[in-house]
Amino acid sequence: MSRKLIFAHLAILGANIIYGLNYVIAKDIMPDYLEPRAIIFLRVAGASAVFWLVSVFGFGEKVARKDLIRLGLISFLGVGLNQIMFFEGLNLTTPINASVIMVGIPILVLVFSHFFIGDRLTSNKLIGILLGFLGAAYLIFQSGPISFKSDTFVGNLFIFINATAYSLYLVLVKPLMVKYHPLTIMKWVFLFGLFYVTPFTINLALTSDYSVIPLSIWLSIGFVIIFTTIFAYFLNNYSLKTISPTINSAYIFLQPVVASLVALIFAKDHLSIHTIISAVMIFIGVYFVSFKKTNIN
Repeated sequence: MSRKLIFAHLAILGANIIYGLNYVIAKDIMPDYLEPRAIIFLRVAGASAVFWLVSVFGFGEKVARKDLIRLGLISFLGVGLNQIMFFEGLNLTTPINASVIMVGIPILVLVFSHFFIGDRLTSNKLIGILLGFLGAAYLIFQSGPISFKSDTFVGNLFIFINATAYSLYLVLVKPLMVKYHPLTIMKWVFLFGLFYVTPFTINLALTSDYSVIPLSIWLSIGFVIIFTTIFAYFLNNYSLKTISPTINSAYIFLQPVVASLVALIFAKDHLSIHTIISAVMIFIGVYFVSFKKTNIN
């Protein structure tokens, strides 16, 4: 395996470890101290400022006008629609429902990759995605029963829209990642994203009472902005320069395992046979998607 490929896998592994940590670290921010849409504004505005600052002081790359139009669409999917639908959906459904729908992202990516960028549907990819999905779903179901009652229907629909938008984002951004540096992609994605989310989030961001937020919560907010948004998005897109969207998305299955391990470390949970079984299935699934070669006679 080449060094470039190893770095790509380490990058997407790092991004999903951050996302897994985020489930535990960001848990106490909303809605006790900040409303979800206020957090969305802080995330997108903060990331946009950082990426453009880096660009001004050390990195500048011209983007063709036709690619800017595509970046506008990609940003709508990956930042605007993705962020708002996830937080609003989570507010209207159960965490179990949301988790189950979200682990369907690699399946959607597999299908979209085939039709939009010609990624081959191999038996190894199908087996890997199925194993990963079953492993993640098995772990999630241990937290409680899934419920698709009428009172959660709108929330479930929003989460599904979020999952679909993010899946399309991963697929459509891939050709541009081959053409441009990840920082160039990120600065435009978040600038467009800021325009998309501001009308829905700015009022709550300006009227929130920041004086009551303790230091521990400010540290959590900082983690969400710096790590979950800036670093994780960058690592995610950096990996796409080398690996396919299908391989990238397969690592999403690791997020519930990371969240469980973090809860275990902080003595908020105990190691169970369910976690072990789930982790083994997921790692085997990622292996099939990422590393096992298809034998072609």
